[in-house]
Amino acid sequence: MRFPTFILADNQALTRAGVRSLIMQWVRGARLLEASCKKELLKTLEETESGVVVLDYALFDLRGAEEVLVLHRRFPDVMWLLMSMELSGDFLRRMTAEENVSVLLKDAPAEEVRACLESVARGERYICSQVANYLRFGKESCGQDCGGNPLTPTETEILRLIAHGRSVKEIAEARTLSTHTVVTHKKNIFRKLGVNNVYEATKYALRAGLVEMMEYYI
Repeated sequence: MRFPTFILADNQALTRAGVRSLIMQWVRGARLLEASCKKELLKTLEETESGVVVLDYALFDLRGAEEVLVLHRRFPDVMWLLMSMELSGDFLRRMTAEENVSVLLKDAPAEEVRACLESVARGERYICSQVANYLRFGKESCGQDCGGNPLTPTETEILRLIAHGRSVKEIAEARTLSTHTVVTHKKNIFRKLGVNNVYEATKYALRAGLVEMMEYYI
């Protein structure tokens, strides 16, 4: 097997445990390493110089697509498996132009997850069917943005306000809602995105393209 080493790059221990379990179940003899932050990932890459990095780009502490590409080119023998709930079309087109980058959306069926893990373990690139259809036919082939934005339009707008640093009270006033309703929406947003706090939610919104970087800094 060409790439027996998997590096699980995720800041959530529960997510790493879940991915670890699937790899152990479906990829015989795989060596598993973990990195909970960019510093740990760099150290691991410098020590191994090869393998498959399993990365949820939207929730990891990388500043943007450029930083992913820098690492990709710095470690040419490393494959990258980007796993996320949602990735913007521009990001997908940019990443899939690279030879050693695979993409799998987290809502993919179990048989596709298995096929993906087995493929990258053999050193073969894998693009899940949803992303492949999106790249070939556009967002209409997915019914909505690729990856299927799990948020409703109201939740997406509230997430944008959260990313802009608005408080629950300010969001309630801006949306003409009760604070209780906003708190409920906020809990649902965190649950759907698999995040634990405002920082992670904001980072997810930026990485997934739900909030523009320039808009965020303004």
